[in-house]
Amino acid sequence: MAELARIGPNAILQHLPVLDGEIGERLRGALLYRAGVEEPSADAGMLPEHEVARLHRAVRLFLPDRFARIQRAAGLATGDYILAHRIPRAAQHLIRALPAWAAARVLTAAIARHSWTFAGSGRFRICGFHPLTVEIIGNPLARHSADAPICDWHVAVFERLYAALVWPEVRVLEVECSAEGAPACRFVITPG
Repeated sequence: MAELARIGPNAILQHLPVLDGEIGERLRGALLYRAGVEEPSADAGMLPEHEVARLHRAVRLFLPDRFARIQRAAGLATGDYILAHRIPRAAQHLIRALPAWAAARVLTAAIARHSWTFAGSGRFRICGFHPLTVEIIGNPLARHSADAPICDWHVAVFERLYAALVWPEVRVLEVECSAEGAPACRFVITPG
């Protein structure tokens, strides 16, 4: 059930300073109010996915010309948080010491094991490694229609993690998006 599914708080928390920089704290508060989302505390646990989805949708609807930039900045900050607080330093050193092809497999497997934190009720799937392709089926953050891919936050999170641990010049592209009617949000991750 989507109403019971949860997503990690950084999907909202990392948006707050970005929105403050883009529109100011007062308008950011108004945007959260309009989206029906309360500002979570810094130590918030997992949040209902529908709240996260409402904020992401509100940013797209009310700030369409800045949406991609805001989502990207928040996604990069989320990746930084994961690197600082969720992936142990020893594991990071180990991944970096591996050949890139092995490091990509290890990191991708770890992402798959923890995908519930960013995919909520969606289902994360590794499609292949040549090129590395992953998808989120039923992505709760892409349930509203759009004319172009809208998963800039996911793209940026993946970009930050793979750039830090596998390929410094990584390139992440969302090649299909369920918001456009595709069966899943599909991401291709290449060395650069």
